[in-house]
Amino acid sequence: MKKLTLLAALFMLFQMAFAGGLLTNTNQSAQFIRMMSRNASLDIDAVYFNPAGLTSMEDGWHFAIHNQSIYQTKTVDSKFPFLNDGKYEGIVEAPLFPTAFAVYKKDKWAFSLGFGPNGGGGSADFDRGLPSFEIPISKVVPALAGLTQINPEYNVTGYDADLYFSGSSIFWGIQLGATYKVSDAFSVYGGVRYMPAKNTYVGTISNIQLEVNGQMQGAQDWMNSTAGVLYGQSAYYSGLAQDASDAADFAREAATVMDGVINQGGGTFTLEQLVGAGFITAADKAQAEYGLQLVGYEQSAIDVMDINTMKVVYTAAGDEFEAGAAAATSGSILLAGTATGLEDNASELGDREVDTEQTGAGFTPIIGFNISPNEDWNIGIKYEHKTTLTLTNSTRVDDLGLFPDGAEAGSDVPGFLSAGVGYKGLDWLEAQLSYNMYFNKGVDWGGNVRDYSSREIDKNGYGIGLGLQFNLSDNFAFSVGGLYGDQGVADSYQSDFSYSNANFTPGAGIMWKITDALTFDAGVSNTFYIDSEVTFNDPDVGSYNEIFGKSTITFAAGLSYSIF
Repeated sequence: MKKLTLLAALFMLFQMAFAGGLLTNTNQSAQFIRMMSRNASLDIDAVYFNPAGLTSMEDGWHFAIHNQSIYQTKTVDSKFPFLNDGKYEGIVEAPLFPTAFAVYKKDKWAFSLGFGPNGGGGSADFDRGLPSFEIPISKVVPALAGLTQINPEYNVTGYDADLYFSGSSIFWGIQLGATYKVSDAFSVYGGVRYMPAKNTYVGTISNIQLEVNGQMQGAQDWMNSTAGVLYGQSAYYSGLAQDASDAADFAREAATVMDGVINQGGGTFTLEQLVGAGFITAADKAQAEYGLQLVGYEQSAIDVMDINTMKVVYTAAGDEFEAGAAAATSGSILLAGTATGLEDNASELGDREVDTEQTGAGFTPIIGFNISPNEDWNIGIKYEHKTTLTLTNSTRVDDLGLFPDGAEAGSDVPGFLSAGVGYKGLDWLEAQLSYNMYFNKGVDWGGNVRDYSSREIDKNGYGIGLGLQFNLSDNFAFSVGGLYGDQGVADSYQSDFSYSNANFTPGAGIMWKITDALTFDAGVSNTFYIDSEVTFNDPDVGSYNEIFGKSTITFAAGLSYSIF
């Protein structure tokens, strides 16, 4: 049976991102949600999307605060043959996903501050656990099938367990930087993001039960008590083996004595005749008769049996007793081994709990360029370096022994390159085309919990988006957009605990300029993920498939305010 300590390894793979890369949230403003493309932004959210374009803003102070409410459903359909029900659902919620921006612009300089969840930002609850939690438990049933050969009452036909996992992840980003306008057409940006991170994991495996002869019983108690019974039976068979071995020795010794009598010419005599002739004593006669009685002969048959016949009987009896001793010994060993196996595995079926928190921080250097060849067109480019991040455990409960308090683990965030082209050549229409490349191959993603092989990336991830804003008046606009993303993961990356699906996200919303200084943005988006079907190989059952799916809906609103 596979050890249930696998639960701890699962926790370490828990990752969450809502839009963008494997660990990177690019949904950093309400404008993004309503357009899905902002890499050439010249508005306040350019602090994140195109910081080199901030010198295009008017001189003065500019502020914005936004919030998104994000709801995601994660589904896993496992075809593992021993599971009670292979369908699992996890709910991820982030009702508060705040971002904030501030810019001070003066002449050729712009200084900016950004804040938001650059990774994670929500909590996930799996009320039934996941296949990786349940598969090791489900394999207990077929592993115990052989018990019916020992006792038909040990008929284990099913299992049950209470499984639960809850995790939250938040990688905040606090970004500071400066933009300089080199010329009317070109500006540059340099900045850094400080990224404090916190993951919390709470998980339990409890109340594991086995269905034995149609009744549910606590797995650990039943296996331990059954082991006790089998140990007793093993001792009984061991005693039988010793008795049979002693009987075999007696029979062989008797056969040897008979052989001596035969060699002296007494093979055709009965025991009574040998006593009368003085070959043996009455005590020898009684002992020989007793041995024959144990073999199963009546006294009347013994009285007429000659020594030649007795030797044949004792020789055959010795062989039979020896075979019986071997069979009883084998049975004793089998029962003892089964009992030991039950005890060993029972120890793995007790309640388990993990309650730990991981914290750490890293820095992300950021550079950017903005090119405005004319008033109609704008090009924004940004590169974020990989964030080297180490998380330290603060563990309250760790029944699995795999989260030592104070231990460290790496959780680097991949670097990425973004580029965007914006067009404002028409009074009634604005358009943006955006492209992101995520350098996922530059990060060690650890091992896959299913087979402990490396989680691989086939190619670096990317996202491409198009957004259109229709200016219905000077103060009001409606926008639509769409974003397609694929993180380029290989099948070896995927597991029920952390998987990535290619996806398409349409979004729509409004912009309302309440006054010259105050603007309201609102949007909604819905992400449609392409189901990912992956084949796993189990050492006990062979290959089986699992289908991973997701759906995400996001609501966003924000206010921007300027002091000129």
